[in-house]
Amino acid sequence: MDRTTQLTIRRTGTTTPARTSGSPAPPGSHEITHSGAHVYDPDRPTGSLHLRAARVLEGNWTGTSTVPSHGLYPHQWSWDSAFIAIGLRHLSPLRAQTELETLLGAQWGDGRIPHIVFNPSVPLDAYFPSPDFWRSSTAGRAAGAPRTVQTSGIVQPPVHALAAWLVHQADPGLSRSRSFLSRMYPRLAAWHRYLLHRRDLGGGGLASVVHPWEQGMDNSPCWDAPLSRVTPAAPRSFRRADLDHGSAEDRPTDLDYGRYVRLATDYRDGGYADGAGEFAVEDPAFNALLIASEHALAAIAQELGAAGTARHARAERLTAALVERLWDPTEGMFFCRDVYGGDGGDGESYGGDGYGGDARDGGESGALGSERRSSESGAHGSERGSRSGALAPEQRSAESSAHASERRSRQSGAHTSEQRSRAGALIPERSVAGLLPLILPALPRDIAATLVRTAGGPHFGLGGVARLAPSYDLTGHAFDPHRYWRGPAWFNTNWLLERGLRLHGEHGRAEELRAALLETADTSGFAEYVDPYTGEACGALGFSWTAALTLDLLHEPARADQAERADRVDQSTHVVSHPGYRAFDSVHGTPPHTSHASHTTHTPHSSFETGAKGGDRG
Repeated sequence: MDRTTQLTIRRTGTTTPARTSGSPAPPGSHEITHSGAHVYDPDRPTGSLHLRAARVLEGNWTGTSTVPSHGLYPHQWSWDSAFIAIGLRHLSPLRAQTELETLLGAQWGDGRIPHIVFNPSVPLDAYFPSPDFWRSSTAGRAAGAPRTVQTSGIVQPPVHALAAWLVHQADPGLSRSRSFLSRMYPRLAAWHRYLLHRRDLGGGGLASVVHPWEQGMDNSPCWDAPLSRVTPAAPRSFRRADLDHGSAEDRPTDLDYGRYVRLATDYRDGGYADGAGEFAVEDPAFNALLIASEHALAAIAQELGAAGTARHARAERLTAALVERLWDPTEGMFFCRDVYGGDGGDGESYGGDGYGGDARDGGESGALGSERRSSESGAHGSERGSRSGALAPEQRSAESSAHASERRSRQSGAHTSEQRSRAGALIPERSVAGLLPLILPALPRDIAATLVRTAGGPHFGLGGVARLAPSYDLTGHAFDPHRYWRGPAWFNTNWLLERGLRLHGEHGRAEELRAALLETADTSGFAEYVDPYTGEACGALGFSWTAALTLDLLHEPARADQAERADRVDQSTHVVSHPGYRAFDSVHGTPPHTSHASHTTHTPHSSFETGAKGGDRG
């Protein structure tokens, strides 16, 4: 029996069919009991989607982490690993924990989680920019880069606390026995502090990205305007290894790539200090994921014995800031803000041919109009009494100093931006990033409803002409159904949209999107991305986060069923995990144990709590 089969089969003698008082299991599945817990166990015939997805993850496993794909992406990527862990939890909670532990083991002293952790066994010429370009252990010394592992110096979207919380929920017993959350919490808290303090370059409370690779949607037209200020690196100063694995017509242009390299070079040569570069953008997806992860970090604090209310309140304040700075009511979606852009810093959007430089032709000059802001903002959560006895001293300090840290944000990380930042300007490009704040529970209802309409309208065609939501406006001047992040549909962004639709009560639309995602994953061979109209596979096949999020979607009926029974069945009898993962974990030397869910109850703040790569990646 191979390891992939061990990942997915039911263990004979330890699981037996059972009938419950809850809703019937979905067709083709069995409701079974394991150690007194209710779990969902779909049939896995040979060649099933579940088994094939598991095989992708097994094939891309290195022993301590999972590569996105062995050819084009042979190292560990930050937000990939977070999404991968979310899927892996259904197969092996131990491996999912290890995935995150490996990534956070490369965290820098200033709190940043690097976007690449390099595998020293991979030849330097297999990927560019390679470790000898980033020089993390020397150029990043002042920022606390690790000395024993080589990393990049930029970051990626902060999905990590969300992933850690979901992984914990998959097997709370294993998580507690390994002190998983108590080891992760201080690192995740430091990561959030870095983003909220050092990266508030616009002075409005939101985190800025300082390189297109950081946002994850590397080649989005949203970056054309701010990139036009950057002098590209000389073409002969670098070699594009990405073209060894993909067509030039589908990849970033040489001009854009030269600008990516220039930005990264300047950041490196400046000791990876924030706020000194020519590129700073507040992105709605990056900040929405930070807010969702802040809610998750609050849940982790509660699991460890603290109240978590300060973090929930901060998440709601950040939601209000997101609406204030990035929402455009006339266009019905969120837009990126170029912190250093605009026509003089009065906060107006780019107008006419305001891109400047050699930006693409055809910018939708009047698309945004004047910036009007909704007065409806997320209500601040009320502070409640803390029960912090179970937290370690450094964790109690991180939780109790939340408000003090926010007060310091204008003085620490934003010190450079105080001297040079301005209100900036919204960038008139419709990206799928502008829909992703749907994942936020405190988003005003009218804004959520408007986002749903925009997603189904002519610009994204969700549920209509498009099989999956495209990465960029179907009617936009730069739309290309195959070129990286300029039109193709990606599985992680659509997975987030599916969760957002479900969170805001759009269950029918969410189910349609879920079905389309599963069908496309099946027919595309777990492609990295696809043509949004036809589902034609593009990029790498056997892509890890596509396989991982497919597994999560396959388990979605279990979460809905469990939530429905939650008021009737004591939570100590629930496990959102899978029998059969122990057979795999035992291969790695972890003894079986009895899992049990947390008895701690709290009001869910998001669909993630209830259970309901971009570019060349640097």
